[in-house]
This record gives sequence, structure tokens and C-alpha cells, in this order.
Amino acid sequence: MPARRRPDHNPGLPLAGPRAGPGTACHRAITLRRCVSFSLYARLARYGFRKHATYVAAALAGAFTNSVFGVLRASILIALWQARPGLAGYDVTAAVTFCFVTQAFIGPMQLLGGGLTLPERIRTGDIALDLVRPAPLQLWLLAEDLGRAAYQLLVRGLPPMLAGAAVFGITTPRDPERWLGVLACVTAGVVVSFAWRYLVCLSVCWLADDRGVMVCSMLLTTLLSGMMVPLTLFPGALGELVRALPWAAMAQAPADVYLGTASAGSALAFQAAWGAALLALGALATRAVRHRVVIQGG
Repeated sequence: MPARRRPDHNPGLPLAGPRAGPGTACHRAITLRRCVSFSLYARLARYGFRKHATYVAAALAGAFTNSVFGVLRASILIALWQARPGLAGYDVTAAVTFCFVTQAFIGPMQLLGGGLTLPERIRTGDIALDLVRPAPLQLWLLAEDLGRAAYQLLVRGLPPMLAGAAVFGITTPRDPERWLGVLACVTAGVVVSFAWRYLVCLSVCWLADDRGVMVCSMLLTTLLSGMMVPLTLFPGALGELVRALPWAAMAQAPADVYLGTASAGSALAFQAAWGAALLALGALATRAVRHRVVIQGG
């Protein structure tokens, strides 16, 4: 008498359990899905890079502006450090280097805000299409933003560094391992910046107008990321607080690794903690948006 099979069992697929190990059809299907997902996100990153590479003139204008403001900031910092030598543990050269390094981060990390078209898509109703794409909305936009950041780092990040080296003379890491650490910290800083900007953009679903929250976000990021002055200038408990906030993971942490005042491991651990926390909040907010999307005018 032949053995009876479950009526819902497909003979071509193994049952769940020990038989679904390496080499089985189930394992191959999971591996294929992961490869397809990686290919999708790689294509999205390349798309983000190519989309922003279209606007070369705008990127060069932004690089020129960052360089000019970098010279102005550096002049102020030189006067400050000459009046207070050794302030915050930096000498004059380190302070000027910090200035131009953070100027180079403005474009890739969008320290002044923006970089995402999500608020406009929420107002027009296109968010409904975004939520049914074959990939999570947050990861989809993150992949595009990483491609954008790569282009901005090359076109808007390098010119301020070159201007600082030509006008004032800045220090550069000599150890290749530190360069790898700097690159890893910059990438992690972009992820933290994206996660924060994503949450700010999703607030449009409840506020209907993003201008107020965008201005508040820009002020917080400008003051607390290290873009204006090193966060080590803040005294006592206030300094410990601002260096523990997520904005410090955007500019201060990679700048410290560049200057050699912090190890790449500790900076990456700090950035990874905040990146994971903010991305988790973004995933929860996206789930809430799926249940209630408030679209202005749509």
C-alpha cells in the first residue's frame, strides 16, 4: 500500500525540516532570492549615482560654495585657536583640517537637509506606488542615497579638501588602514544621515507640511553634528551629551577617525548603534504609513 502524502504537499519541494539543508531546492531558492535582492540594490545605487551625475554644473557650483565657506570658517578657527592654543585638544593645523573635512561631508551626508523626494511624493500621492514596490521602501531609498552620496563625495567633497590643502595646508592620514577606516565611517555616517532624514520626511504623513520640521532638523544637524565647530568644544556634561547623540555620528565621528583622535572601531560601533536604531524606527514608521497615509490634495 503506497504511503499517503499530505494533500497540500508539492512533491517537487522538500518538506520543512532537516531535509531543507544545503543543496536542496529550498536552499537554492533562498540563495537565488538573496542574489536577486543584492543585484537590485546595486542597480539602485548605480541609478542614484548616475541620476545626480547628470547635474554636473550644480555639483561644481556646490563644491565652489563649500570651498569658499571653508576658507571663511578656517580663518575664524585660526583666529580662535591662536587666541586659545590647544583648545579642545586640537592645534591650529588640526582645527583647519577638521574644518575642511566637515565641509567635504556637507554634500554626501546632506548636513543641511534634503536629498530625498519623499515629502513631495507623499503630497502628490505617489507614495502609494512606492509602498507596493518589490523591495522595502526604506531600503530602496537607502540604496539610491548611497549612490548619490558616492557621487557627491567625489564631486563636492574632494574640491574643498584640495582648496584647504592649497590655501592653508591640512594633514592627511599616511596609514592605508586609517583611510579604510575613514571610508567605512563616512559610509556609516551617510547611513545615519539617511535614517534621520527618512524619519523627518515621513513626518509629512501626519503633519502635511514639512517646512517646520525640516528647518528644525537642519538646525539640529548643523549645530550638533560637528559641522560648525568640533563637539569637543562643548563643556562638561553638555559635551558628553552632544557627543552621544545621533548627529555626532554624521560628521564628528568620521572627522575624529581622519584626524586620528578616535579609533575606527569605536567610531563604527557608535555609528552602527545609532544607524540600527534609526533604521528600526524608520521601519516602524513605514509600517504605520501603510495603515494610514495622509496625502495633501490627493
